[in-house]
Amino acid sequence: MGSHVIDHIDMISSLPDEVLFHIISLLPFESAIQTVFLSSRWRLLWNLALIQHGRKEDVAGAVSGFLVNFNEQDPTKNNRKLKFHFDKGHVLLAIIAPNNKLHLDFSSGNQEIFRKYGWELELNQPNLTLQPTPSTFFVKSLYLISVNHLTNEAVSSMVSNFQFLENLKIIECSGLRSFRIESTIKLLHLTIFDCPMLQSLHIKSFKLKTFRYRGLLPWIKPEYHFNLADAMFDSRAGPGYTTFSSCDFDGVLLTIKNAEILTLCKWFFKELVCPSLSSFRSDFQFYKLKELWWIDTSTQDYNNDALISFLKLCPSLERLFVTIDPKGYRTESGTVTCSKQVGKHTKLGHLKVVKLEGFTSQKNEILLAEHLRGILAVEPQILAKADGDDRVRSLERKSAQSYDRNFCFKFVEMEDVKDFCPKHSHMRV
Repeated sequence: MGSHVIDHIDMISSLPDEVLFHIISLLPFESAIQTVFLSSRWRLLWNLALIQHGRKEDVAGAVSGFLVNFNEQDPTKNNRKLKFHFDKGHVLLAIIAPNNKLHLDFSSGNQEIFRKYGWELELNQPNLTLQPTPSTFFVKSLYLISVNHLTNEAVSSMVSNFQFLENLKIIECSGLRSFRIESTIKLLHLTIFDCPMLQSLHIKSFKLKTFRYRGLLPWIKPEYHFNLADAMFDSRAGPGYTTFSSCDFDGVLLTIKNAEILTLCKWFFKELVCPSLSSFRSDFQFYKLKELWWIDTSTQDYNNDALISFLKLCPSLERLFVTIDPKGYRTESGTVTCSKQVGKHTKLGHLKVVKLEGFTSQKNEILLAEHLRGILAVEPQILAKADGDDRVRSLERKSAQSYDRNFCFKFVEMEDVKDFCPKHSHMRV
């Protein structure tokens, strides 16, 4: 029998432009940009950009025109990318992504040494001239990348007109030293990542539900004690403000009191949360907290006292993630416990899974498991994953026959971990 040569035809790439644009519009932004690797046809569709030139003062007008002329109902007649060149080699790349997302990226072009600057943003300002129409794109999610002292005023000018904005991300703004944001209507989610010079953060918002921060921790002032459901303080880089005091943190503690998802670093708890607890009644608890990511530093003699003290404040906790980062900031203060602030305490009765990552010693993993026993009324699944090792081990209680005086747990390597190895929500961002 002769061999048959089968030609593999790329049926999808042969579809009309309007169908391909519709497919892209249905994908998450991170997946949509990956379509450039499928074929030259996909790459041409995605990379087609509107190129304009002007001055710094023209940035807001260029973006406004780009958005007003975008027709969400007929994406084949639009450019999703604007590349605006201005003032001595600076470049703004604006990308319209699916689900009403806009990316404003100033990271390309001239990378001069940027000066420090303060920035104020007023969002969702009522504007009766901007009403929804079928052919107009309205920004609900905004990503601001590498805004600097040259461009922050232009960005503030255009953003003030985004009255439907619900989700704001500020990323890698290197010269940003102080930031004040006010939203009286719609802002629900605020993310600030990797702004290394930020020392002061003032938040005035009525409806904020999610706040995620990563980097050196600034002085934070919440204008209103809004109830965050999701709070991330990945401050493993340490403090960015040198004159912290416990009273400075009282407002933040009230803000995160009702959080259901939380990320904290050990030094953050010892230096800020624990001292601030003395300002409140002895029955203070994170009574709604269900998912905690605790970031610690690695020491030869691992001490889990701070973690155990915090867990006593979390009666509803269901999922606990503990990460050891040896490069993280390590406080110089001694062991801190909050037993006086815990007040009446019942053992944790809802904890379902504990996941440990980055521990360099199995002994420390087992010691933590042993100490957890003292505050638990249940037997959670305890998983351990060594740094740089894909294998996941389950810590299980030893049988009565193998019980010894040292430990009550042993390691059992797991083969199928897909259903037993979850990730904390903040580990995905």
